[in-house]
Amino acid sequence: MARQSISFTEPNDEWLKTQIDGKEYSSKSELINDLIRQARKQQVQVDWIRTKLEKAEQSGFTNDSKEEILALSKSLLNG
Repeated sequence: MARQSISFTEPNDEWLKTQIDGKEYSSKSELINDLIRQARKQQVQVDWIRTKLEKAEQSGFTNDSKEEILALSKSLLNG
């Protein structure tokens, strides 16, 4: 495992200490690693949404009503 030395602002350090004092995490390292895992997972979701939005933008506009779009979406989800 890589070892790093990082500095925190006072408010961030206090927040980290509070999390550890609350017994949610046993160390700052465990907490930081969990935060990084969450951020990585969130980035995957953001990338997926961005890809879907870009695809939608490239497909152009529709004259379908919102009801028609919803019905089509539901039918695609239900197979």
